[in-house]
Amino acid sequence: MRERDTEFESLVPLSAAPPPPNSKYDRLIERAQHLKSAKTVVAYPCDETSLRGPVEAAELGLIEPILVGPSDKIKNVGLEHKIDLSGCKIVDAPDPASSAAKAVALIRESKGEVLMKGSLHTDELMREVTASATGLRTSRRISHVFIMDVPTYSETLFVTDAAINIFPDLDVKRDILQNAIDLFTQVGLGTPRVAILSAVETVTSKIPSTIEAAALCKMADRGQITGAVLDGPLAFDNAIDPEAAKIKGIRSPVAGRAQILLVPDLEAGNMLAKNLVYLAKADAAGIVLGARVPVVLTSRADSVRARRASCAVAVIYADARRQKAAVAAV
Repeated sequence: MRERDTEFESLVPLSAAPPPPNSKYDRLIERAQHLKSAKTVVAYPCDETSLRGPVEAAELGLIEPILVGPSDKIKNVGLEHKIDLSGCKIVDAPDPASSAAKAVALIRESKGEVLMKGSLHTDELMREVTASATGLRTSRRISHVFIMDVPTYSETLFVTDAAINIFPDLDVKRDILQNAIDLFTQVGLGTPRVAILSAVETVTSKIPSTIEAAALCKMADRGQITGAVLDGPLAFDNAIDPEAAKIKGIRSPVAGRAQILLVPDLEAGNMLAKNLVYLAKADAAGIVLGARVPVVLTSRADSVRARRASCAVAVIYADARRQKAAVAAV
């Protein structure tokens, strides 16, 4: 929450000291390489991009791919694009819908620790993931997090939710936020600073997202959200630029140096993430949380680094869950 003192006035603008190129994702990938590789079920990897991604991640020692889809088509794509499939297990399924269903079934049978999207549509995969009887639901709301490497920003930036929940209410935002916080801490990035975004930094009944931001901060005070430092509402400039926060007279450990950005709705989040990718040349790894296993959502537009980072984050998260389960079983 905000504190009215001068502790944060001497912060150096983040843009003044950008990190070395590629360092954020490289640290995640390097850490994942030191962990046990995760058995990863890939649904319908039937074009070059969706097939090369898991194979390259396997070559880095991140994952053990189980490719689900029409076996002849997968093998032909591998031959056409010189992708070595010798280290991959292939499970035959005739089309995207059956591939998604089979991939989810393999996860339910404990034959995989990570689910990964291939060249099928996102909604085809998520329909199976969220199915009430046969899916991968838990008591937590399913949500998406972009893990972004923005060249001009010193922090690894999490943006949520920009892909799953369209107009989340307060209770859903609590789950979205807790999912992102848990991911941040479990991949070893420490205690996150969370900015709850709106158009302005003051609470007003004219903008409902400002009221929800204030409520989320109070929920954190009461232990309903744990593991992070929250502030909100904050406009985007006040969340990521210390000078903008200083001009507005905002003093908090979050303002100007946020690490997680909770957006008001999917439209705002999607536009923000894509602006960062196309205007700020950011890389955007993506992962779905709140299901039984992490779900890697890749796009044909993703860079090679973003694909590897998505796998690395999923592997680290899966390892943390594995260790937590082992401790609980003792």
